[in-house]
Amino acid sequence: MPMHDWTKVDAGIFHAFHHRWISALSDALNEGRLPADYYALPERFAAGFGTDVLTLQGHPGGGGSVTESVGDTATMLQARPQTWFTAETDTEFYRRKQSALVLRHVSDDRIVAIIEIVSPGNKSSRHALRAFVDKVWDLLERRIHLLIVDPFPPGPRDPRGMHAAIWEQVQEETFQTPADQPLTLVAYECDTTTRAYIETIAVGQSAPDMPLFLEPNGCVLVPLQATYDTAFAAMPRRWRNVLAPASLA
Repeated sequence: MPMHDWTKVDAGIFHAFHHRWISALSDALNEGRLPADYYALPERFAAGFGTDVLTLQGHPGGGGSVTESVGDTATMLQARPQTWFTAETDTEFYRRKQSALVLRHVSDDRIVAIIEIVSPGNKSSRHALRAFVDKVWDLLERRIHLLIVDPFPPGPRDPRGMHAAIWEQVQEETFQTPADQPLTLVAYECDTTTRAYIETIAVGQSAPDMPLFLEPNGCVLVPLQATYDTAFAAMPRRWRNVLAPASLA
């Protein structure tokens, strides 16, 4: 099932779908896509911000690519992927010094990555967009890897797309979301520099699996389209018919 045009419905309908999608993403990651000492939780409160899906590490792990056994599934961290667009901060990019570590409050399990699905509220005002961009860089500066999915086209407050709004805070070059593929998927890898791996799609196209980094040069692929389909199938028929008329389903 291809990506739908979520501008056809109000923010409350997308909000309901949003919750279903992040739950499906969390389930998929926990069902054998993560190494044994990692796990995902939906909508925890992290680093002073509400988030969608957190990936945490339950026990200290080694560096480099590793293979773990999860039931009958062998899970391997993959090396850096090839995406349609890539970007990297300058080597002299200065990260603000942070005295606090991002930790799970009770168990001290370490947050290593976050999946964030952009909502209409993130673009509803200049202040909302600024808060979202600041949140992204606050997390990246804490060496938390991110996967951001923006199912909405650029608007008046992010005319070149959400990734451009984020990236222009630290780099002079400007990213322009292609006019014929205005929806953006971007994975951020935190190392000595920050790298961005970007794919763009259009309404009517399927979302590719995207990397979620758990360590520098070590990622798992997130099944965006499969989980999207699971979430959409559970939506009320009333709204499925608005977004995907029978002739196009």
